[in-house]
Amino acid sequence: MPADPLEVLRKTFGYPAFRGRQAEVIGHVLKGGSCLVLMPTGGGKSLCYQVPALCLDGMALVISPLIALMHDQVSALELLGVGAAYYNSSLTQAQKQSVRSRARAGGLKLLYVAPETLNTDFFQGFVDGLNISLLAVDEAHCVSQWGHDFRPDYLEAAKLRERLPRTPLVALTATADPATRREIAARLGLERDPVFASSFDRPNLRYEIVPRGSGREQLLEFIRARHSGEAGIVYCLSRKKAEETAAWLSSRGVPSLAYHAGLDAEVRRRHQGRFLTEDGLVVCATIAFGMGIDKPDVRFVAHLDLPKSVEGYYQETGRAGRDGAPASAWMAYGLGDAVQLRRLVEQGEGSPEFKRSQQIKLTRMLGLCEGTDCRRRMLLEYFGEEHAGGCGNCDNCLGQAATFDGTQAARKALSSVARTGERFGAGHLIDVLTAKSTEKTLRCGHERLSVWGVGREYDARQWAGVFRQLVAGGWVDVDAEAFGALRLNPRSWELLKGGATLRLREEAAPQAPRPKVKASATRAVAQAAPAGRDAGVFEALRALRRRLAEEKGLPPYVVFHDATLKEMAALRPRTLEELARIHGVGEAKLAKYGRDFLEALRAAAL
Repeated sequence: MPADPLEVLRKTFGYPAFRGRQAEVIGHVLKGGSCLVLMPTGGGKSLCYQVPALCLDGMALVISPLIALMHDQVSALELLGVGAAYYNSSLTQAQKQSVRSRARAGGLKLLYVAPETLNTDFFQGFVDGLNISLLAVDEAHCVSQWGHDFRPDYLEAAKLRERLPRTPLVALTATADPATRREIAARLGLERDPVFASSFDRPNLRYEIVPRGSGREQLLEFIRARHSGEAGIVYCLSRKKAEETAAWLSSRGVPSLAYHAGLDAEVRRRHQGRFLTEDGLVVCATIAFGMGIDKPDVRFVAHLDLPKSVEGYYQETGRAGRDGAPASAWMAYGLGDAVQLRRLVEQGEGSPEFKRSQQIKLTRMLGLCEGTDCRRRMLLEYFGEEHAGGCGNCDNCLGQAATFDGTQAARKALSSVARTGERFGAGHLIDVLTAKSTEKTLRCGHERLSVWGVGREYDARQWAGVFRQLVAGGWVDVDAEAFGALRLNPRSWELLKGGATLRLREEAAPQAPRPKVKASATRAVAQAAPAGRDAGVFEALRALRRRLAEEKGLPPYVVFHDATLKEMAALRPRTLEELARIHGVGEAKLAKYGRDFLEALRAAAL
C-alpha cells in the first residue's frame, strides 16, 4: 500500500497542502497511470514525481537535461533526508560504481540520469536489474523536433518505456504549444493518457517590451530604476555580446558575469555557482544559461535580442520570480533582430518543413512584441489558454500602448518597397521616405522617385516602428538571403489597393533617464521584504542561512527559501513544534537546522 502523499508532503517537504493540480497528478500516478503534465515554471512540477517516488516501492528514474539541474535537485533532496543521486558524465568511474551499488541495494528513491547516458547499452542493462517504480521525463518539450530545444537523445525515453511497459511515465514541461504537446504524447506513447494542464499564467511577472534604441543604456536605466542591487539574467543572441554586456554593466556599477557555451567548463561552473550563491549578481548569457537555473529570487530577466520563439521567451522569462514575489520580464528589440534570426533559420540545418515551422514561430514572436493587446493575454493564447486581458501588469495594460490609424503610413512604406525594386532594407527605405541624401540613395538615383520625401511627417525612429510592425503583422516579407531586403506579398497589395486598413502602435518618444533608486527601496517593493523590526530579524536569518550554505557548499535557497525566512521573521516561532508549522520546514530540515534558527530568532529579538 503506497504511503499517504499528503503526509509525505508535510513531513518531507514541509508544505501543508498541494497546489493547483498536483494532487490530481499524484493520485493518478499512484494508481499506476501515466500522464503529461503542463505547469508553468515555479508551479511545482518536481513534486508531481518526487512525492509518488517516495510513496511507491522501488526507485524512480528521472530523465533530466542538465548536469547542473540534477546536482541542485539531488542536493535539495539529500537535505530533506531523501535517498537521491545522479548518474552522468561528470562522475568518475568509482562514483558511478557507488551510485549503481546504492541503487541495487535499494538505497535510492530517485535516480537522475542525462538522456545521453540513458542512450547506452550499459545503462540500459543496468536498469533491467532494478525495481523501477516510476519514469519521469523532465523538460519533455525536448522530445519534440518542433519544440524550441529539441534533444535527439530524449527519444530514448520512448524506448525505455517499451522495456518497462507496466511502469507509469510522467512527462513534464512548462513550454509546449498545442502542436508540441501532441508530438510529446505521440513520441512517448501517451496519446491515450490524460493531460494535466495548469494555467501558464505567472501573475507576479510584469511584461514590458520596448523598441531598442541605445540598447545597453536602456537596460542600465531599467536595472537602476527597478532592480538595483538585485539578481537578474540578461539574454543576448551572441557570445560576444554577452561578454561585452557583462563587462559594460560591471563598469557602470552593476556586478555582472558572462555565461555561454564557448567559455571554459570551469569558468561556466564558477560563474553559475557565484550566481546561485551570491546576492545581487547579474549574468549576461546566451541560452546556454538555461534549464539548470533554479534560483528562486531572480528579480528580472531581460532580453537584448529577440528570442526565436514564444516558447523560448516564456521559458527564459519564467526564470524570474520563481518564489512568487514580483519580478520583471523586460525586452528591447529591433527590426534587425528579425532579419538576423530569419537568416539563421534559412541557413541552418533542417528540412524545408522544419524551417517553415521555425519561421512561423518567429513571426508569432514578432506579433507578441508588436501587439497592442494585453501581453499576458497574447502570451497565454499562444499556449491555448484563454485570458480576459486587462491584466494590469504589462506595459500595454499600464497605458503605454497608444495607437493610431497607420493605414496611410503603411501604404507609403509599402510604396517605397515597390518603387525601389524590392531590393533594400528598412534603413535605406526610411532614408528615401524622409529625403535623406546619402551616398547610397544618390548612387541609386532614388531622389528622383515619386516616394522621395513623402514621409517627412515622421522621423526615422517612427518610420522604423512602422516597418517593424509591418513585418511583424505579415504585411511585408523579409528576404533573409538578400540581407534583409523587404519584399511585397499578397497582403501588401491588399493594403496598397485599399482593401484593408491598419492601426499601428505609436512610437513613444525616448524618455529622459529617471533618477537612480536606492537598492533597498527597489528590493522592498520587488520582494515585499519585511518592514520595521521584522526586517532586522529577516536579515539575521539570511545571514545564518548564508553561513550554513557556505559550510556545505550549497546555494542559500537550498537551505530555506526567502518566503520561509519571511514567515519565520513574522511569526517568531519559539519552539521546534512551532517552527515545524512554518511553510517549507520539513522533518529533516527541522532536525538539521531547527535549533540554529530558533537561536537566531531569540538573539534578534533581544
